[in-house]
Amino acid sequence: MRKRSTKELQPELGTEDQKKVFRNTISVDNWSPSKRNKIDWSTRIKNRIPIIKWLPTYTLSFFLHDFLAGLTVALTAIPQGIAYAVVAGLPSQYGLYSGIMGGVFYFIFGGCKDINVGPTAIMALLVQPKVATMGPDGAVLITFLSGFFLFAAGILHLGFTTAAALNIACAQLKSLLGIPGPANQFLEAWKSFFTNVHQIKLWDSVLGTTTIIFVFALRELRRLGSMEFKPQWSKNRNIIGRAIFFISLGSNAFAGVAGGSIAFIAEKYYNASPVAITGDVDQGFPPLSLPPFSTNWNGTHFSFPDMLAQYGTLLAFCPLVAFLEHIAIVKAFSKGKTIDATQELLASGMGNMAGSLLRSMPMTGSFTRTALNNASGVRTPASGLITSILVIAALTLLTGIFKYIPKSTLAAVIMVSMYYLCEFHVIRVMWRTKKLDLIPFFVTLMSSLFLSLEYGMIIGIATNLLFILYDSARPKLYFERITLETQTVYMIRPKGSLFFPSAEYLRDEILRVCCEEKSTIVLDGEYVRTVDATHAKGFGQLLDDLDARNQRFLLWNFNESVTEICTGDNKKLVTYFKNGDFDLVIQGYARRDSFIPNSGEP
Repeated sequence: MRKRSTKELQPELGTEDQKKVFRNTISVDNWSPSKRNKIDWSTRIKNRIPIIKWLPTYTLSFFLHDFLAGLTVALTAIPQGIAYAVVAGLPSQYGLYSGIMGGVFYFIFGGCKDINVGPTAIMALLVQPKVATMGPDGAVLITFLSGFFLFAAGILHLGFTTAAALNIACAQLKSLLGIPGPANQFLEAWKSFFTNVHQIKLWDSVLGTTTIIFVFALRELRRLGSMEFKPQWSKNRNIIGRAIFFISLGSNAFAGVAGGSIAFIAEKYYNASPVAITGDVDQGFPPLSLPPFSTNWNGTHFSFPDMLAQYGTLLAFCPLVAFLEHIAIVKAFSKGKTIDATQELLASGMGNMAGSLLRSMPMTGSFTRTALNNASGVRTPASGLITSILVIAALTLLTGIFKYIPKSTLAAVIMVSMYYLCEFHVIRVMWRTKKLDLIPFFVTLMSSLFLSLEYGMIIGIATNLLFILYDSARPKLYFERITLETQTVYMIRPKGSLFFPSAEYLRDEILRVCCEEKSTIVLDGEYVRTVDATHAKGFGQLLDDLDARNQRFLLWNFNESVTEICTGDNKKLVTYFKNGDFDLVIQGYARRDSFIPNSGEP
């Protein structure tokens, strides 16, 4: 058995000059308070406004990389923005409005060079029911409130995807096939499909299906482009691979241009409308105004309290989902760097609050666009500013073209994006590793599909909490039977901290398994970081039970804090806590026989 050491680590210094350098580097004893405060505030300001750190070293080479990345992302962000506005039930231009302020504010306050902030599918789906009730103002106000809560969380230093993807994809069946009827929710979409299946439009279906194949094929070609990094490839083959890779990055834009061209030519030269098109998109920069704290929609007036009541749980879940999406993407692209969650909260919060002034829907980090940013060689958050400028240019110059984009094309783009969001691969991982995890996964999935994302999230969290409580009530207990010359020793090793739900279980298992008379029961606390008062009291009761059975009890290898908790409740336990070498604690040991009881595994 190994002993624990509390020896402090000291720096190894060599020559006297090295020691002097070390002292000058770390010592602050001789600094004046004013100098220390000045440096502290300077560091704080740079941490909270990261642009101050990297802008002085910005070069033309960095700009060229960022411009290419910003342009590439814009080619995806523009059709995606229009598509996500449709998902949210908003006019198409609202998706473009949402691509402005997120990039501008993350350019100044963001801490991750790769991330692209804007509308996402999940955020669009969350606000869709409120848009149906309160109109576009309902989306704009929740954007402001989400930003406010995120910003406040950052100031205070507070640091299901599959279901949402399936929900969104199914809702696009209507546009993909050109059938009428409502289709905003999972069940509603399939009901509308089977009710109106006889009204499927041929050319919408053909164009939509063709677009799915086209976009999916281009995205899969990206794997060939990634092979350029293999050293055995020739230079020419690497060039071809790079070309394929960058062509695949613009799959959404190519699909939009191709579909829009077909619709434009049919209307202009043949006076025909074979497919349903997006329709007019308002031109120009969005109107600058305060968030709507009251609104009128469909003849109903909603005051600010009325709007808050309509939001309900969305007030909590919208900023929560925005932050979880954002921080998950930042972690994925941090490449081992430390993540300042507070700074990400501040940047996301300010971006959403500012976006609400331009009629934006809620924004957060987009995994697809962030991946494109990274693949395009982005160097700084300036690429987000470039994307925002290009979105503004598109709003000013290209809105007349956007109206020709077929709805079936947008539906196809969304459905392909949702395919890559679905996490079906985790089912295989859970099946191979821990099958029990499939229960909360499918409970969350079904609840989100058949109820709503908010209720699905609540039910999913509750289900996971039940599993956590079960693990707390049934901790892993590893048993070992040690046969000595004069006695038998049972070693019980809990694999984790002990809390009140498991107190009775631990006692019953020890009494059940360790049944040999005159044996010694040793509870090994190596992995027990803490216990609660219930277990502290339970140790005393277990001692009495073992005394009645003529068995000895030993609490070995527990840390000091656990010892203090237990002996504070029962002073007589002091003599039963032992540390040190096990062989010295238990003398005369001869051989060990391990076995596997029902309660654990060695």
